[in-house]
Amino acid sequence: MNKVLKSIRKRFFSSGKTKQKSAEANSQKAAGPARPKMDRFTLVSWAVTWVIVLGALGFALWKTQSDAAAQVPIPLPAAQSQNQPKVGLPTASSDGGGISAIPRELQLKTNIPQRPRYQSVTYRVQRGDAMLNIVDDFKVKTETILYVNKDLEDNPHNLRPGMELTIPPVDGLYYTWQAGDKIEDVAAKFHATVDDILNFPGNNIDLTNPQIKPGTVIMIPGGSRKLRDWEADLQTATRINNGSTGTSDFAGAAACGGGPVATGFGWPASQHWISGNGYGPGHLGIDIAANEGDPVFAAGAGVVTMAQSGWNYGYGNVIQIDHGNGYVTVYAHLSQINVQVCESVGQGTLIGLAGSTGNAFGAHLHFEVRVGGKNINPTDILQ
Repeated sequence: MNKVLKSIRKRFFSSGKTKQKSAEANSQKAAGPARPKMDRFTLVSWAVTWVIVLGALGFALWKTQSDAAAQVPIPLPAAQSQNQPKVGLPTASSDGGGISAIPRELQLKTNIPQRPRYQSVTYRVQRGDAMLNIVDDFKVKTETILYVNKDLEDNPHNLRPGMELTIPPVDGLYYTWQAGDKIEDVAAKFHATVDDILNFPGNNIDLTNPQIKPGTVIMIPGGSRKLRDWEADLQTATRINNGSTGTSDFAGAAACGGGPVATGFGWPASQHWISGNGYGPGHLGIDIAANEGDPVFAAGAGVVTMAQSGWNYGYGNVIQIDHGNGYVTVYAHLSQINVQVCESVGQGTLIGLAGSTGNAFGAHLHFEVRVGGKNINPTDILQ
């Protein structure tokens, strides 16, 4: 900067300065001492200096404000819930092409609350279906489906591919209103309550005037009726004159004498899981997984009291064993029978082969346990 100023001084003000000095000398001689005067160079120097200083101050002020704005922190939430997706800050892309996308943790499954259902739905039975998986899918009980679907005749084994089932929205049954019916009497008949019938939204009953027209089909939530007693069809076959607590000798069975007594019960098939229907109303045994021709074993020691081929009320080829301690076991839908009436067997003895005879939908072993002629849940005694 000094070099520039000196160059300006020499170039523009050298001659003027010489003349000025000469004039000032003559003037001083004539007038005596005078006040010093500021020359043009000084004025220009001060003007340039102030321009430079003001420019520097302005630039410094702008730079300070720009840096302060760039350093303002981005507010973050004080806390994030565990279910809230995490969002990162924008970052420069590696190729310098700008800002990368904001990363997010996506929630792929949308949780939609299940809405209550007030009307029935129709379900078409598929191959491989069993009552066990149907009731699990629709969250109703087996007896509810049996109550509503008369084609099943209170028997889960009557399921067939292509059959259309009516699935109520809740457990209970449907009733067609008759002339002269009173809601109190209908509720009592099906072991339900008046309030449940009136307050069920699907019935569309005007609570200010609860009149139901004859022919109207209403839902009776929690209602029930008596199911067909299947154990009465296939009577319990017991050996006689051995102190057994069985109810009666099966018609046509030979009078068998004493024999071994069971001390425990094991699974009668190689598989130890239920493949179709479990124990419950309308199904007095369990369907154990078995393929066509798989071996069937005596669950415990005892005497064979029934070994009969045919329909047998839907049981198909069936065997009964009296275990001498009040227990009788039933093995149904067999493809082959390997024992005879009055034959003594031990636990694990091969008595037949699994199949699908009688009223069976696919091969499996239908297995029942009866005590005093009444069915109990087989899984309670199997070891």
